[in-house]
Amino acid sequence: MSATEPAPARAVPEKIDFPEQLPVTQRRADIEAAIRDHQVVILAGETGSGKTTQLPKICLSLGRGRQLRIGHTQPRRIAARTVAQRIADELNTPLGGLVGYQIRFNDTVSQASAIKLMTDGILLAELTHDRDLSAYDTLIIDEAHERSLNIDFLLGYLRELLPRRPDLKVIVTSATIDVQRFSEHFGDAPVIEVSGRTYPVEVQYVGDTEDRDEGVRQQIADLLSDIEQGQFGPRGDALVFLPGERDIRELAKALRHNDRLRVLPLYARLSQAEQNRVFQSGGAGMRVVLATNVAETSLTVPGIRYVIDPGEARISRYSVRSRLQRLPIEPISQASANQRMGRCGRLSDGVCFRLYSEPDFLGRPEFTDPEIRRTNLAAVVLRMLELGLGEVDRFPFIDPPDPKVVRDGYRLLEELGAVSDRGKLTALGRRLARLPVDPRLGRMLLAANELGCLAEMLVIVSAMSIQDPRERPSDKQAQADQAHARFQHPRSDFLAWVGLWRYYEAQRQSISQNQLRKLCQREYFAYMRMREWREIHGQLVMACRQLGFRVPPQLPEEEAYEAIHQALLTGLLGNVAQRDEGKQFNATRNRKVVVFPGSGQYKKPPPWLVAGEIVETTQVYARQCAAIEPDWLLRVNPRVLKHHYYEPVWQRRSGRVMAKQRVTLYGLTVSDGRRVHFGDIDAKASREIFIRDALVTGNVMKPPRFLKANLALMRSVEELESRTRRRDLLIEEEALVQFYDERLGPQCVGITALLKWLKQDRSRDESLLLKREQILVRDPGAEVEAQFPPTLHWQGVDYHLRYQFEPGRQNDGVSITIPLPLLNRAPRYLFDYLVPGLLRDKCIALIKGLPKSLRKQLVPAPDVVDAALTELDAGDSDLCTALSAVLKRQRGVQVGLADWQAGQLEDFYRMNIRVVDTAGKLLGQSRDMAALVSEFRSGERAETMAQPDSPERKNIDRWDMGDLPAVWKSQAAGLEVIAHPALVAEEHRVAVRLLDYPGEAALAHEEGLVALAMKQASQVVKSLRKSLLAGNELVLAFAAVEVDRKRLVEDVIAAVALQSLRDIEVPRSEAAFKRWFDALRSDWHAEAVAVGEQLAITLKAWSAARTAAAQMGGDYQNSQQDCWAHMDALLATDTLRYAGSEWLREYPRYAKAAQHRISRLNGQYPKDQKALEMLTPWVQSLANAEAGYPGLVRLSPEARQYRWMLEEFRVSLFAQQMKTRLPVSNKRLEQQWQQVQLWIEKNPR
Repeated sequence: MSATEPAPARAVPEKIDFPEQLPVTQRRADIEAAIRDHQVVILAGETGSGKTTQLPKICLSLGRGRQLRIGHTQPRRIAARTVAQRIADELNTPLGGLVGYQIRFNDTVSQASAIKLMTDGILLAELTHDRDLSAYDTLIIDEAHERSLNIDFLLGYLRELLPRRPDLKVIVTSATIDVQRFSEHFGDAPVIEVSGRTYPVEVQYVGDTEDRDEGVRQQIADLLSDIEQGQFGPRGDALVFLPGERDIRELAKALRHNDRLRVLPLYARLSQAEQNRVFQSGGAGMRVVLATNVAETSLTVPGIRYVIDPGEARISRYSVRSRLQRLPIEPISQASANQRMGRCGRLSDGVCFRLYSEPDFLGRPEFTDPEIRRTNLAAVVLRMLELGLGEVDRFPFIDPPDPKVVRDGYRLLEELGAVSDRGKLTALGRRLARLPVDPRLGRMLLAANELGCLAEMLVIVSAMSIQDPRERPSDKQAQADQAHARFQHPRSDFLAWVGLWRYYEAQRQSISQNQLRKLCQREYFAYMRMREWREIHGQLVMACRQLGFRVPPQLPEEEAYEAIHQALLTGLLGNVAQRDEGKQFNATRNRKVVVFPGSGQYKKPPPWLVAGEIVETTQVYARQCAAIEPDWLLRVNPRVLKHHYYEPVWQRRSGRVMAKQRVTLYGLTVSDGRRVHFGDIDAKASREIFIRDALVTGNVMKPPRFLKANLALMRSVEELESRTRRRDLLIEEEALVQFYDERLGPQCVGITALLKWLKQDRSRDESLLLKREQILVRDPGAEVEAQFPPTLHWQGVDYHLRYQFEPGRQNDGVSITIPLPLLNRAPRYLFDYLVPGLLRDKCIALIKGLPKSLRKQLVPAPDVVDAALTELDAGDSDLCTALSAVLKRQRGVQVGLADWQAGQLEDFYRMNIRVVDTAGKLLGQSRDMAALVSEFRSGERAETMAQPDSPERKNIDRWDMGDLPAVWKSQAAGLEVIAHPALVAEEHRVAVRLLDYPGEAALAHEEGLVALAMKQASQVVKSLRKSLLAGNELVLAFAAVEVDRKRLVEDVIAAVALQSLRDIEVPRSEAAFKRWFDALRSDWHAEAVAVGEQLAITLKAWSAARTAAAQMGGDYQNSQQDCWAHMDALLATDTLRYAGSEWLREYPRYAKAAQHRISRLNGQYPKDQKALEMLTPWVQSLANAEAGYPGLVRLSPEARQYRWMLEEFRVSLFAQQMKTRLPVSNKRLEQQWQQVQLWIEKNPR
């Protein structure tokens, strides 16, 4: 009770009239006695008993309501208002005086009001500021059989309140439906039953129709026509129950043609004036009231004689599994059907038409499920937590809700951030409970206040609290859609509300109310809903201001899209969906939804959306949709997100174990693949990965001191394994893991944590150091270093060796690294010997690969090899040749080179040769040295690192570069490189280049000297080009032999210059060049003319031979072709330029010998062919050698001699009478060729 002074007693009429015809009046004495003697009374009154209007008057007559009030609850606003009006009329007092009512948007209660009609929700709201309901001495809970959520909550709360308020009387009224449960709930409270109707009601089962839409409307229209014509008795008003407002509008439209009917709609959202029309008598035509189930209870529509009941209603049901609040049309229960039947027979006999069969009625459930069993309990849970009423499952509900539904309510509040994971109310939840809206809508307002978009959110939330004011009449849907389309937002249906609000407010402030009504009708807006929207908006504005929020006076010019939709997400996290295929979406909790066709997002659905509601009708629709970004979901309420971590790996760059993160929101993947620190998530697993993949493998950017030492020690053992080609020296990885696991602290999950741990105690670093004996399983011995050396020494250079034991891989075995500039100095055959540790095994493998006839003479192979190695010294000579020689000496076994199968050996028995540039970059690698040399000689010369003092130059016109050294040294890949500078004749210019091979450099330098001399002696050269080999006779000779004069003249000029270099030291300084050039220039012209004269004779002789051959026609082609090939070879640039004067003088003789040979072919062709067969092998040997050794004839005196011996041998074979310049024979040629081969062996490329 209140501690304040009692209020003065209210004025109550001395005499209160009670209509005698009402059944409740007949039981008045019993009711008064029960109220006096008991704190709780259960009054079971049938429909029409008068309990709703007479009970407050009975309480008033008992003296209650004098200082405190008589509270009288109704389940609906319309009922509270109409009942208040009727009671006020019966007490002859104006509404708002002795009798008042309070509903959501109206409050007529004054200080004088002793009786207060209200919705049960209003009474429930009063608990927030008056826990003991101290304003009331009597509470009448009417229509308790409806078992709405508010009624169940009030009944449970009152049971706990009554012990604290012994003065409080509670009267629970109900239809005669399961009243015993109410009695038991209040400790076997007394039950008074009052009869209902005073006139009989006939029930007619019309039967159902297949078409539950158009067919039902036709049934109703036919029945109404029959009633109006008096086929079922006296003509009277009819009450038709329909599932929803749309059904009411469509039936009203269908009945418009019958002007004898006065159709009146009745549903909760109608304005008060329109609702009052239903209760007013008079007017032309039979009244037909089309009502939703709002008319089932409390309301008594006067004059109703006929009730038409299709047997259906929209029942709100909530699915815990799908999180859907559905509004399906369902068959009503027997209790609801009887309630509907009770709406007639009040004034005379009534008829109830049921548009279904009697077996259907009997098969229906007896009662409608209490709302608490078919709704989301989030609001109830929040209210109970705010009021401190304890746990929901312990609250004394008449029918305790399903624990699943209770848990779902908690989950929703947790989703909103209103409760903790332990079910405790959070600070946000306390603020949320103070807002008079659904918790989800309230959460949006709280977020909007923080995000600075409260003005827009107030508009959106208030719009979401009402039924959509945009109408789409069935006959004008296209016009309505066109009118509404201008407010659509391309990405958000929620912002369409804001656009509509701006437009409506602008019109409301500029035109009259009547014009505004017409505008709404013209543009297909429900005026009453628009007004309700504004009223709710105003209430929310006041509620926000009470919370201390700053509400902007007007909307901003531009909406903050991201902020608005992040605020929406705080209340709609369960309504997020991601597009799957087409218009199909995957929503949270494994639901499949589609965008509602009326949404602005239907035609072009976004990848991600949030829906204002997800409702299941014909299918699961997402209504009121907007495009969102999935990243926003990560910030809205992180507590409801689930994080899954997979593929944890060590990341060297960050020094941490990183895992991929998958973030899900109620089963919907929001983010996937982002790398996060795994050490904060699973320290144990992260520590193990850190040990295995970082410490054991050494995969660390900046390893600590102990790790550097351990890795160096392990590498030395691994290198030892590679050298010896064994994998049993280093301990297993598991042993190393155990070593670190036993010593590292549990917090060492990454390199940063490790360094911090080491810093705390300096001795820890020492404890982590490995010793050689700890990691070496067995010691291979001290001879390993000698058997497998780290370098290979050759001619003053130590080539680096690397060992790899990776069978099948390119680097398996021994690899030697050779800088490209050193390739010319590298040995050609030494690498066949590998290293001492592998040579024995290689030789054994070679012997085992011999043919069986030889192999069986060399057994046992290991012993044979051991004996051979005592004589076999590694050198730059072919291993197989050397091994054959030793075996022949020791065993007397002749093994030819073709018998060895070196190519069949495994790769690791051949040295892998790596060619690198000066910076150490790999250019190529192979196990074939000859192939590498050929590749890098024939290809472009590799660029070396630029040296500041390099002698290389371009575009030289005269000798002005000082002395040119014969050898130039530089560094490449850590080794000393020797190159050979030379003047090089390039196309139309002369340059200084560094060449790899000394022989190559010598030849190039000679040509470069000649080219430079020709540039400086341009007048001499010009004269010679004009005069040499000129004349008409020679023109014919050139034509006959098919030789270009211009090229031949250039070769003669160069040949004279090259001849002058033969007997002197090749110039490499400016002074030496000048001396040579001066001497050359003085004799150049005369010497060239002399050579030209010799060539003129030669050309004429060959021309004559050509003429003689032409006369033979196609005979003796082999001999003729050999002659002309011989001629082309002698006149080729490479021969003519470097022949020298002593052999150029022999050219006329060689030509005359050819002429003589042609002339004798007619009679001695067989002899000629025999001689050709004798000559050809010797010629081919030289050709083959030159192909593999370019410049051989110029570089090797032995090869030069052999080449001209071949010319003399040709003369001796085909023109013996001309004699030769030197003795020559097959034997002499063989001897000379052996000298050539020996020179090649000693001077490899």
